This record gives sequence, C-alpha cells and structure tokens, in this order.
Amino acid sequence: MHASPHNAEFSLKFGPVQAGAPSSGKLAVPVLAGADDETLFKGLAAAGSSGGFELFAAGDWLVGRLLAPVQPDIAAQTESVYISLLAINRALGRSLVRIWNYVPGINDTAAEGIETYRAFCRGRSHAFEHAGWAGPVPAASAVGGAPGMLAVLFAATRAAPVAQENPEQMPAYEYPPDYGPRSPSFSRAMQVTADGRRWTFISGTAAIKGHVSMSTGDLPGQIACTLDNLRLISSACDLGEKLGAGTNAERHFKIYLRHATDLEPARQLLEGGLLQADDQVTWLQADICRSDLLIEIEATVIG
Repeated sequence: MHASPHNAEFSLKFGPVQAGAPSSGKLAVPVLAGADDETLFKGLAAAGSSGGFELFAAGDWLVGRLLAPVQPDIAAQTESVYISLLAINRALGRSLVRIWNYVPGINDTAAEGIETYRAFCRGRSHAFEHAGWAGPVPAASAVGGAPGMLAVLFAATRAAPVAQENPEQMPAYEYPPDYGPRSPSFSRAMQVTADGRRWTFISGTAAIKGHVSMSTGDLPGQIACTLDNLRLISSACDLGEKLGAGTNAERHFKIYLRHATDLEPARQLLEGGLLQADDQVTWLQADICRSDLLIEIEATVIG
C-alpha cells in the first residue's frame, strides 16, 4: 500500500472532463439535472493507494476509487479489479457495503461474444469465488460509463452490514442462466451502523419483478414498477414505505436515464412524490444494465 502524495479530500463528481485537464477523479457521465456531485461521506481524506485504487478514509469509512482504461477482455479486467478490491478490504479488516460500477458500452457485445454487462458479471463473480467469499454480497449498481474508461468505487466500514432483499424480486445472485454465464453479484440493499448513524444503501433499482423486465418501452410503466420495488425494499429495511421520507433522515438519489429526452416526463412523475425538496438528487444519462430498461434509481438513506 502506497502513501498518497497529497492530502486531497474525496468527492464524487460527474460531468464532462476537459481534454488534457486532470480529472481529479471526475466521472465523465453526463449530468441532466440536479447536483453534479454527491457527498455521502464527510471528511474523507487521502489514505494511500493499492491495487490501482485511490483510498480515502475517515472514522469508520474506507472508500476506494479506480478509474482505468477499459481493456478488450472486460471479464478478465473486472476479475483483476475485484480481486484487488477484495484483497484491500480483507487486509484492512473492512466489510464491503456498497460498490458503484461505470462500465463503458455496457450493452455492447464484448470480445468474448456476449454482452459487456454479462462479461462484467462473469469477471466479478469469479473474483468473489477466488476470494472464497462467504458473506452477503454488497449493494451495487452497474450502468454505462464514459467511453473507454472503467470506473469502480467502493465503500467499506468496520462493522458488518446486513443484507436485505425485495420479496417480489429474485435475488440477483440467483438469476437463471438466461441473463448470462454468471449471475450479478449484489444484494438489493445493505444496512450498517457507522460513525453513530444508520446507513441504508439501496442498489440500482429498476422495473424487474421476479427476474423479468417489465413494461418494455413504457417509461411511466417502468417508473411505476420501480417505485413499487423501492416501496418494498424500503419496508424490508424498516424505513416505512417511503425510504424514510418525513423523518430526519438524509436522503441521496442518483437517477439514471437511458434517454436524455425522458428527463422532463420522469421529473413530473418523481418530483413531489418519491423525491422531496430536501433530498440530494443527481439525474444522469447512462445506459442501464439491461437494454430493455429505461430508468434506474439508487438511493442512500442516512438516519
């Protein structure tokens, strides 16, 4: 593990990166509306680097960020990245809670002849297997990323988290082979107490019931199904049916839209309902892990 040359504070920023300018970890994912950054973890400062990840720490939290040129064999690259990620947390005695993946060309065909997301899932699954992973897999999302650049970010803590599942969705790690040679390795939600607060991380949530995509080509229908899934996972996490709305909870949302032209109709259906005035919300344009999905919503609720 290497010391950092400076004591920069971590921040997660989205939007265009100027050619030739240092990105400072900025993710070149187009911002459609709302905040162009997200601050979940206060006071994180640089804590060295390992396995290609920049590390940041404060209190109970360890956060890692890797931005790397995507390689032709995305499955092998993902496996290598995740082996490093898991080794870092094992060495530091941390428990993985949440992972964010930004995968360029996520719906394209990978070199091995399957969809890039399915190849990504294969590599990720092999890494967990290689590590002898026995506990619940972390909450996660995987959406399209900047062309040519793979980005993986993780959040880990000292305490062991608790996984939660949606009773109307098959756990992603149990999906049948219809969705690729390896099932996606994530839980629908993870909860943990860290720095004296209760954190709930809701994975990227979309219009899926059981394991089947719903309302193909129908944005309002997909939003209605996604909201129902958020209601169900919210209840499973003991947050009521509205993800802690109306309480003192701090709520963060990232909403990914496949088509930028869907922004206004989506806002009309979500603002004032799911989304409240005090929430931190970032609307982003990105491909979704399934080509028939138009929208994905992730949430973090800090009690």
